[in-house]
Amino acid sequence: MTKQPRLQDLPDWLYLLRDYYELYRRLSAGGSSKIRSHQKTVRDSISRVIKANAEVHQHDPVTKPVTAHWRRALDNGRMERHAPFIRALESVQQHLVWQYGYEKVPRGLERTYAYAELVGPTGPVITDEVILGLVLFAPGCTYPAHAHDGISESYICLSGAVSENDQGVYAPGSLIFNPPEQRHRITVADQNPALLCYAWTGAREKLANQKMVFSRGPRK
Repeated sequence: MTKQPRLQDLPDWLYLLRDYYELYRRLSAGGSSKIRSHQKTVRDSISRVIKANAEVHQHDPVTKPVTAHWRRALDNGRMERHAPFIRALESVQQHLVWQYGYEKVPRGLERTYAYAELVGPTGPVITDEVILGLVLFAPGCTYPAHAHDGISESYICLSGAVSENDQGVYAPGSLIFNPPEQRHRITVADQNPALLCYAWTGAREKLANQKMVFSRGPRK
């Protein structure tokens, strides 16, 4: 029986986690104690995953229509301060499984959105400590309003520009924080795709087997 590889066996994944850690260390919390606490929680979770030398289940790639924008999103991200993180993503891109997270994808979204989990219960890096992943949006995408039960969520914009709830524009290097149950909707600029990485933190039972979208949440 073939032994399952671990982080120390696959340096590209280990470097990616270290670079993820650095993103959450270097980005400003903007004076917010809640965001600062979330950033520390993400860093501590990543540290535990690295220390545990987590298993890595590398998959064959799965694409979606929106991944036709992947190259453009990476090219734009290379011009930003987090270019090392973009290079780390390129090193594992042949193992990304792009998916929707909906049983029935909202009309039009199947061509303008997909996400790929990097770290979490379904891997490739296996853990129940945290969920880390990527979201790719085509230009002009509107991502429906939704909420997350018991999960604190943050996005870091890697390329492109997005708005959440029509309240401010988030350019590359910006962090968006959504506490549990906060309803949020994302719109994307018209000229370029947007690539975001995300982190979910919460109780292990909340993180287990979760998808990118699993609750529309109550209307406010």
